[in-house]
Amino acid sequence: MPEGTKTDPSGWRRPQLAAALMLSAAILALPVTAPVAAAPRMAQPEPQMQAVLDALAALGGKPIETLAPQAARKQQGPADAVKALLKKQGKSTAPEAVGKVENRTVPGPLGPIPVRVYAPAGSGPFPLLVYFHGGGWVIGSLDGYDSSCRALTNAAQCAVVSVDYHLAPEHQFPAAHEDAYAATQYVMAHAATFNGDPKRIAVGGESAGGNLAAAVALMARDRKGMRPVHELLVYPIANYATDSPSYLENANAKPLSAAMMAWFFKHYLRSPADGQNPLVSLLKAKSLQGLPPATVIVAQIDPLRSEGEAYAGKLKAAGVPVHTKRYDGVTHEFFGMGAVVDKAKQAVGMAATDLRAAFRR
Repeated sequence: MPEGTKTDPSGWRRPQLAAALMLSAAILALPVTAPVAAAPRMAQPEPQMQAVLDALAALGGKPIETLAPQAARKQQGPADAVKALLKKQGKSTAPEAVGKVENRTVPGPLGPIPVRVYAPAGSGPFPLLVYFHGGGWVIGSLDGYDSSCRALTNAAQCAVVSVDYHLAPEHQFPAAHEDAYAATQYVMAHAATFNGDPKRIAVGGESAGGNLAAAVALMARDRKGMRPVHELLVYPIANYATDSPSYLENANAKPLSAAMMAWFFKHYLRSPADGQNPLVSLLKAKSLQGLPPATVIVAQIDPLRSEGEAYAGKLKAAGVPVHTKRYDGVTHEFFGMGAVVDKAKQAVGMAATDLRAAFRR
């Protein structure tokens, strides 16, 4: 220690202590800056949507992420909540009438795939929409998405082939994707047996089904398969990540939360590496050029909103014609709720207008 330098009992040299005190005083004198922005607060559902959410809560279901997949499939869901609300309102719970409904199977890589074919009134041949239900590739069924298919059948005046692909964890990635592609290619090759026009076939779906529809378009391009004329993507899963703005904003949303999405990924993916596959993470596709025109519909109160909007943006950047719209005040799963939610009718109308235009082309 240099001669003449004193220390205080804490061990600091006095010149160092003085300097530290001066720095502390200077820091305390700085103006207070705004804190780091927190995630935006989740939006409030509009009254019609809130009524459905209240009806869903009254059904008393347990959080999906706390259940085994087999138990989760038995729980009542949003479609049941709509029926309960209709009963409460004194309205009919009968499904929307269409020209004809038929249950069939199509061949797939894991065996026969059940499909439900909806046809509008009339003689045909009709344009065809191959449709994939939601449920995170783990839950969901033809019955749970029956209302969407019926509404699209009438609004777009097309036949809808709803595909009941194999579910996880019994059949993990890429089982659902391969089923979806095989079913689409079969329907396109045998359109006449569905009273359909082989030159006017589109794909569509909701949530995990929206992901499958987009993946089928990618697979058809890359595998030189028959290509759909349009893709209808309703709040599609487009990224294996839970840190987007809408995930942070709607982490605890109903009927889809961030915890539920993590549960879906856990059961469908064989390992985290599968999540990087562009068929799961559509945003990671190297190129989106050459894909069919798309309609992308998202909901404000939905963890998947940001990735759906991002995918629409990437499609546009790749030169793909895209019509996209965000519906405010509504949640994931709203699309099939036209019996009780007006914005669902609007969204189906938008989708149908785009499909009719694609079929005319």
